[in-house]
Amino acid sequence: MRTYQSYISEIIVWLEELTEWSESVGLDRNDQIKKVLERAQSLNNTQVPSTEEMNTLQLDVLQLHDLISGTLKRYQSQIEEIVEVGEHKLPPLPYDYDALEPYISKEIMRLHHQKHHQSYVNGLNKAEKKLLEARTTGDFSLVKHWERELAFHGSGHYLHTIFWEILSPSGGGRPKGDLLAAIDSSFGSFQAFKKHFTEAANAVEGVGWAILVWSPRTRRLEILQSERHMLLTQWDTIPLLAIDVWEHAYYLQYKNARSEYVNAIWNIINWDEVDLRFQKAKRLKWMPY
Repeated sequence: MRTYQSYISEIIVWLEELTEWSESVGLDRNDQIKKVLERAQSLNNTQVPSTEEMNTLQLDVLQLHDLISGTLKRYQSQIEEIVEVGEHKLPPLPYDYDALEPYISKEIMRLHHQKHHQSYVNGLNKAEKKLLEARTTGDFSLVKHWERELAFHGSGHYLHTIFWEILSPSGGGRPKGDLLAAIDSSFGSFQAFKKHFTEAANAVEGVGWAILVWSPRTRRLEILQSERHMLLTQWDTIPLLAIDVWEHAYYLQYKNARSEYVNAIWNIINWDEVDLRFQKAKRLKWMPY
């Protein structure tokens, strides 16, 4: 029993230190840490934990360690990095091309990532370089064209980068903690939010996106549509969840049945990633007007 208690006590100390450290560096994984901490504290009050309970705790600790390590590596490598003019790169997917099957096929994922997203990266880089050239030479005769290209390809690149990150083969279900509370406050319930978001995605005219955003001005969540990548949407909001409803995102698998694709994608939403974006976004506060 002393061995169990010693091990559990060490885990509790580590989790408490991890909570403080996570807040200090802005990783915002406290919901996951709190869940494991509560389990450890409960077992610490048990006279003799069962082998099954100890195995579950150990698995939770290992999974949390992997989650924190992966998140830290990604943010450490990026937090100080500056993308020079015309030097954007295609981000790697955080999973294999077939990982989201049966909801999104391997063929769609490969084409979508390697061809379509890459084209937005290429277009953004070209637009930035052309505008740099205009600033250098003083010739702004084509500024209207290149600014449009900058908006289209830049928005396409950034939205797709969010899109890959908020999907996961282990996704689905419902959000938790502060994010779920914010959804309930903004939309009435998770089911009401899901209904609104689904209808918005299905109703995008032509091609575009459905986007859940955080508004620092109103301090609440909102659902927006965007035609193409940048039309008919709002400024001064922060995207948390972006779903691509361009035909290239689903046509090879779902044909013209966009609604089937939208319904399927709820099974692979990475709510942990959406929550991470939410935790960071809500730190930005503007005067409410």
